[in-house]
Amino acid sequence: MDERFAKQLDFILELDKLKYIKRRSYVADGSRHENDAEHSWHLALMAMLFSEYSNEEVDVLHVMKMVLIHDAVEIDAGDTYAYDEQGANTKREREEKAAKRIFHILPEDQAKEMRDLWEEFEAGDTPEARFANVLDKVQPVMLNDITNGRSWREHGIAASQVLGRNDATKEGSEVLWNHVKELVDKNQRLGNLK
Repeated sequence: MDERFAKQLDFILELDKLKYIKRRSYVADGSRHENDAEHSWHLALMAMLFSEYSNEEVDVLHVMKMVLIHDAVEIDAGDTYAYDEQGANTKREREEKAAKRIFHILPEDQAKEMRDLWEEFEAGDTPEARFANVLDKVQPVMLNDITNGRSWREHGIAASQVLGRNDATKEGSEVLWNHVKELVDKNQRLGNLK
């Protein structure tokens, strides 16, 4: 086997570790927490299906690539809960260190491509990155809604926190922003959000 192929295989096996990174959101039946691999797959599927709701035309394949690797750094950095203000203080530093190690398992050209996709997602400056970030914010709202706000209730989350976290959603998709507002209103009425 040549060196390039060996590095690609090493990267694929390294990313298998995403299956062990637990998130705070529950899967739709509420039986267990979702993991990062499931989250990334779900976002890729959402990108394919919901791209028509982006405020701007997007390259769907580019969005899919971005969401498939956006949490790869969590293999080393761990998942920082969306509403963890203290964890957010060190998130970028932890993720930068992880990105340097994880993406550089690949051959140089692919390492650069993956790092560039991750940086683009983090910056949120392109139509694709804006839409990818919309999906990343909306998916946990959908899962919380279907599980009767289970994770929100467990962590004492307020409607204002969810709306604040999703505030930029309107820049990427008015349709999905309106859906988030409907779900937040519903869950606040039901007592699932403070």
